Amino acid sequence: MRVIVLGADGYLGWPTSLHLSARGYEVVAVDNLVRRRWDTLCGTSSLVPISTMERRVARWAAETGRTIQWVRLDLRNRADLTELITRHRPDAVVHFAEQRSAPYSMIGAEQAVETQVNNVVGTLNLLFALRESAPECHLVKLGTMGEYGTPNIDIEEGFIEIEHNGRRDRLPYPKQPGSFYHLSKVHDSHNIMFTCKTWGLRSTDLNQGVVYGCNTPETQRHPELRTRFDYDDIWGTVLNRYCVQAAIGRPLTVYGRGGQTRGFIDIRDTVRCIELTIANPPQPGEYRVFNQFTEQFSVGELAERVREARRAHGLETEIVHLPNPRAEAESHYYNAKHQKLIDLGLQPHFLAQTLIEDVIQTVERYRHRVRVETIEPRVDWRKGALVSLRSRRAGDRSRRARSTLGR
Repeated sequence: MRVIVLGADGYLGWPTSLHLSARGYEVVAVDNLVRRRWDTLCGTSSLVPISTMERRVARWAAETGRTIQWVRLDLRNRADLTELITRHRPDAVVHFAEQRSAPYSMIGAEQAVETQVNNVVGTLNLLFALRESAPECHLVKLGTMGEYGTPNIDIEEGFIEIEHNGRRDRLPYPKQPGSFYHLSKVHDSHNIMFTCKTWGLRSTDLNQGVVYGCNTPETQRHPELRTRFDYDDIWGTVLNRYCVQAAIGRPLTVYGRGGQTRGFIDIRDTVRCIELTIANPPQPGEYRVFNQFTEQFSVGELAERVREARRAHGLETEIVHLPNPRAEAESHYYNAKHQKLIDLGLQPHFLAQTLIEDVIQTVERYRHRVRVETIEPRVDWRKGALVSLRSRRAGDRSRRARSTLGR
């Protein structure tokens, strides 16, 4: 099968490309490399050093004899995207090519608009390209559990049976997104569901929880095959942040009361979920949703787990609570279903083992690369955020120049 992976330079896109290639899929890796530019703008960087896409695909070919075709392309360019789909006629498209940070989307108007345009317009362009050139293609779209919010009822997998005034129907599960990023994913879901119904496309929406870990069997073959490890306040995940804070002797910073509960999944399970989804496509015209996570934790529970893991090695770690920069419930009911991928054959890895064997060991190895100034929250959901590091540096240079002129 021929698979196009969009967003192949990203944290999940790259290991997914390797995982599929290792299993015999013909992989076309596509990205516009904007994620690296966003790192520059935000003053952030991966804890684990990552290679260029050219080096990555060349190293993969040298290690395995398998070829991944690398294409630099922006999904907002509909003509180029349509030409790509027409040229390759993929059996499946795995769509990771979106701005994926809630904090980034809440910095201000520029970032909110950029997020929505990048994500919604890019996905719309893809849907039209598929209708025109590959209507039988299976679109595997990475969604997010954040589309659902934190309702006071069980979260189903995409749809819910409703009885109202004596009548019953199966309807999309209500959405309560918590940021402009999460809103963009809801818009994507609606657009994809509409085009499946209207044009007969087929798609699987993978509402994924928080991913942890950065090692898969493929990325561990050579240092040039590694993927990202984000720990900062813009791109990082809560577990990564805790592990980095512990490694450099800082307190673990829990936002608010710490009862915020989410689904979590090992990166090895993410790439396996993609493989299982591609191997079991929906029917033409079918839009389906899988909730892609394996365990649920509150952010407070995660802090305790990291502290206990450190304590097992004779190291004490402090936990502190910060005012929550996010607009979210800090204590709530949360019970989300996640059975469909298990039914397809997913055999999960669990945090208890991965935390020490992967995440903590990775952090210890690269802790000399930590940028301490990027760990504390710089984005407030209600007020926006500080300007980018690049803008601050420009402002510093301007102030120094004015000071020199004054002397």
